[in-house]
Amino acid sequence: MSGLLALLDDVASLAKVAAASVDDVAGQAAKAGAKAAGAAIDDAAVTPKYLTGFDAKRELPIVWRIARGSIINKLVFLLPAGLALSAFAPWLIPPLLMLGGAYLCFEGAEKIVHAMGFGHHETPGTDKPEKISDPAHLEEEKVAGAIKTDFILSAEIMTIALSAIPPSNIWMEGATLAVVAVGITAVVYGAVALIVKADDMGLFMAKNGILRATRAVGRAIVRLMPRFMWLLTVVGTAAMLWVGGSIIIHGLDTLGWPVVYDWIHHVAEEIGHTAGKAEGAVTWGIVAALDGAFGLALGLVLVPIGTRLIAPVWQRIAKLNPFV
Repeated sequence: MSGLLALLDDVASLAKVAAASVDDVAGQAAKAGAKAAGAAIDDAAVTPKYLTGFDAKRELPIVWRIARGSIINKLVFLLPAGLALSAFAPWLIPPLLMLGGAYLCFEGAEKIVHAMGFGHHETPGTDKPEKISDPAHLEEEKVAGAIKTDFILSAEIMTIALSAIPPSNIWMEGATLAVVAVGITAVVYGAVALIVKADDMGLFMAKNGILRATRAVGRAIVRLMPRFMWLLTVVGTAAMLWVGGSIIIHGLDTLGWPVVYDWIHHVAEEIGHTAGKAEGAVTWGIVAALDGAFGLALGLVLVPIGTRLIAPVWQRIAKLNPFV
């Protein structure tokens, strides 16, 4: 009996340790996922554009295919690569993170530049609906393009998440990254599915609602969705500039160039001290705004480099390599 009680006590102790580990993974995943929110918002803002021109019945299957590709990107390719970097070359993480931050600044600034009418930017799914001669072939192209774009954003999400995880063993880091990967993918593509079907839901309510209020809500949804998409694009762009600028500034501080980081936080603290009880919120807002302004300035410098130098080279590589 004493042996059985000892065994039960050991099992209970192991259960407590396991529960604590699960709590640690969940807590770390939540913090790491919050750090990657900017890239995740951009992912949710970009993906609906890849569904332009398709029959409504194909929208959810296409979203599912892109989400499945996103999970494969994160779990099969990016998670092992991230763990390998963390174990064997942790010094590479800040430069890679800064490279991803520069990409976010470039993308955010490029959207602003083209919104102001300068240049022309062609992204699959963003132009006017095209004439579909072979829907199956077009779907394959759009899904492949969306998964490629997702790979870049997923790499940024996973790198940000990895940098936010406290040093621990490889199993804890792997479990945390896996939770982040699955959680962010579910949130992003669940939101995308709701966005792309909102018009259909609103139209159904407007036509078939029994109550007048139901029909009015349906018409309001149909009428407001274009504005919501515009707002989502604005928020996504602002988030990219804020997160990208913040990554670059923190990276410079980590690498021994703290001038910009120190100046921004000094200005934010000086202004925050005048805000009384709202000091914390004001300080955070000033830091975020200045990080975003820095990201925009850097992005505007990178736009001509990316569009006139890197993009043509990448297009040549893509023509030579069918897997790019």
